[in-house]
Amino acid sequence: MSGGTARQSAQALAAFMRKEVRHLLRDRQTLMILLLLPVAQLLLFGFAVRTDVNDVRVAMSVPQPDAATDALRSRLAHGGRFTLLPPIRSAEELERLFRRGDVDVGLLLPAGVANELEAGLPVRMAVIADASDPNNGLTVQNYTIATIREWQATLGAPRASVQVDASVRMRFNQTLESVNLFVPGLIALILTLVAAMMTALSLSKEKERGTYEVLLVSPLHPWQIIIGKVLPYLALSLANLGTVLLAAWLVFDVPFRGSLVLLVTTTTLFSLVSLSLGVLIAAVTNSQLAAMLAALGGTMLPSTMLSGMIFPIASMPLPLQVISNIVPARWFIVIARGVMLKGAGLAELWQPIAVLSLMLVALLALAIRRTSVRLG
Repeated sequence: MSGGTARQSAQALAAFMRKEVRHLLRDRQTLMILLLLPVAQLLLFGFAVRTDVNDVRVAMSVPQPDAATDALRSRLAHGGRFTLLPPIRSAEELERLFRRGDVDVGLLLPAGVANELEAGLPVRMAVIADASDPNNGLTVQNYTIATIREWQATLGAPRASVQVDASVRMRFNQTLESVNLFVPGLIALILTLVAAMMTALSLSKEKERGTYEVLLVSPLHPWQIIIGKVLPYLALSLANLGTVLLAAWLVFDVPFRGSLVLLVTTTTLFSLVSLSLGVLIAAVTNSQLAAMLAALGGTMLPSTMLSGMIFPIASMPLPLQVISNIVPARWFIVIARGVMLKGAGLAELWQPIAVLSLMLVALLALAIRRTSVRLG
């Protein structure tokens, strides 16, 4: 390509990008929605969609109250998550409370807890949770066992002296705040909305108005059309990343333990994948309605249901686990959670980064090919 031709190509690309930026800035309603919707989604999910269990109703059976059992009752009462019910006398009374739905977890202690701890003898207690909701039951049981371990540590008793059915060690999210889990997934969901869906709708709108065909017969190459379309939305995606991280820090105190540069770089990579997918959807559909339905079915639903954002992938049936491997949001959520919550670096996250890179090459090639076919 000669110098004059390259200069003309660059000028044409710059002019096309200016047109896209002006179009985006003129549509102020859409721009405000795209800028404010991520914050609204974060606040909604952060406050409304939570797996935390608060106000856990605890019933204790203590045949012989003493200083040790009183200390345990006090720790449960002031733990912030528990509501301590009046003492019960037997396991049968606890069973009745469970049947009525009046208790979430029961704690059955033996007699003479303080004496046995002082003598160095093992104290065996039972923690019984209502598992009609398995996830909720496991959560409240773990909360209770963790509190028992804290109480045991304050007494200075050996760990083996108090025997319960399980022990819990919380890492990376010691406070068990579900918002710490949801925010990285929300970043993926928001970027998918802004990048894939809005790009698909923008190109489909050009088709319905007839301006897309004008672009195809213009001197612009297919790759220039794609770049000119995606770069403004890429900038918008990075702006959304900034607002989400700022809101997560100021409103929900979500930790950030890793590299901001790595997160921004991988966010750019994921945004490009989503943008390429949006261009591909627009290339194979002929209307805004079809593009919106395809974007919902091909990007939003998989990003919500099959990415591990809400439901653990390991708990899904094997076919869905296999399908989840082609969902870009799955790999980005692994990266975002690793960087934000664990402080992971490139050495730990190279595999999902490599997968997203391969997806970008494949989707971009398909999008350019489909655009070239329409041009031909």
